[in-house]
Amino acid sequence: MGEKRTVYMDHSATTYVKRDVLDAMVPYFTEHFGNPSSIYHIARDSKKAIDIARAQVAKALSAEPDEIYFTSGGSESDNWAIKGVAYANKKKGNHIITTKIEHHAVIHTCEYLEKNGFEVTYLPVDKYGLVDPADLEKAITDKTVLISIMYANNEIGTIEPIAELGAIARKHKVYFHTDAVQAIGNVQIDVKAQNIDLLSLSAHKFYGPKGTGVLYIRKGTKIDNLVHGGGQERRRRAGTENIVGIVGCGKAIELVTADIEGHNKRIRALRDRLLSGIVAKIPDAYLNGHPGKRLPGNINISFEFIEGESMLLWLDDEGICASTGSACTSGSLEPSHVLLATGLPVEISHGSLRLTLGDVNTDADVDFVLEVLPKVVTRLREMSPLYHKSGKDGGCNVQ
Repeated sequence: MGEKRTVYMDHSATTYVKRDVLDAMVPYFTEHFGNPSSIYHIARDSKKAIDIARAQVAKALSAEPDEIYFTSGGSESDNWAIKGVAYANKKKGNHIITTKIEHHAVIHTCEYLEKNGFEVTYLPVDKYGLVDPADLEKAITDKTVLISIMYANNEIGTIEPIAELGAIARKHKVYFHTDAVQAIGNVQIDVKAQNIDLLSLSAHKFYGPKGTGVLYIRKGTKIDNLVHGGGQERRRRAGTENIVGIVGCGKAIELVTADIEGHNKRIRALRDRLLSGIVAKIPDAYLNGHPGKRLPGNINISFEFIEGESMLLWLDDEGICASTGSACTSGSLEPSHVLLATGLPVEISHGSLRLTLGDVNTDADVDFVLEVLPKVVTRLREMSPLYHKSGKDGGCNVQ
């Protein structure tokens, strides 16, 4: 019996570390292991490597190197941006604006601040997951100190009008933060042109190592520290630097932004063929997110009459790695807060599937998913009382 095939289509969850990235990291495990805070030569080697990585990240964002701060990941960067600005500017006001579809690193941080004297406005989105700039402008008050709106949604892939939203924040002299964890390498980011004051990244989303992130902080931004202890990161973020991770982050972002247009063309072609095949073969399938303004590798699709976690388990048994919009796998019976915010009914939200393609995927992978997925959906529907009660026998719908 041949080896079981594995098709990885969950790149929004994490990516593998590219060989060139790993090769850049390896010397800093053993040969160049010095603490950058020391003064001898192997420590200077480490400090130089961090400086190079800082410049690589800055170039990818059209920022300045001294505006780049390394963290432990996207969640820390989001926490630092939101809590740091909120507490540093509480004499001005206690109002924060975000959206109903943010990553939990943003939503839970805002909920924490609500328990500590801050007020938060959660903006609605339309059926595609888009924020209306007019809603943002109406929500701003003289007490607003921060606006935090994600660049691209991690579940449905919708890309927000960041430059327009940032311009509104700048007009009202309110700091603007964006969680760009899913966006880097898929869109051209220019923090100056897009009026971005703070931006969060996580290396493991763009073929770098886990445990390393970035927070871009525009010069002049009033922000408190989140981690205290030492003088690292120009006295902004204490803790001995994760040199290996930082080197990997710098190399990874350099590679992923080298040819965004070429990358998008290839990935989008795979995605579109996969999506077309799914809706042609499976009735009662609903595309979630914006049909055009979305990440090139993202498909989020709901299937009526079935439950997402069961679908994932059956797909995994066939060797296909994906994820679901339902939070059942985390021990909750609640459907995705993102899908609910777009107005999708609860019963349909539970049957959602997210397939996110990346550099490792091929036409053969698309063919395999198109062979397996319709069979899985059919089997699950055959076991569903809801499907039999519906009396449906065909047809497909794409929003």
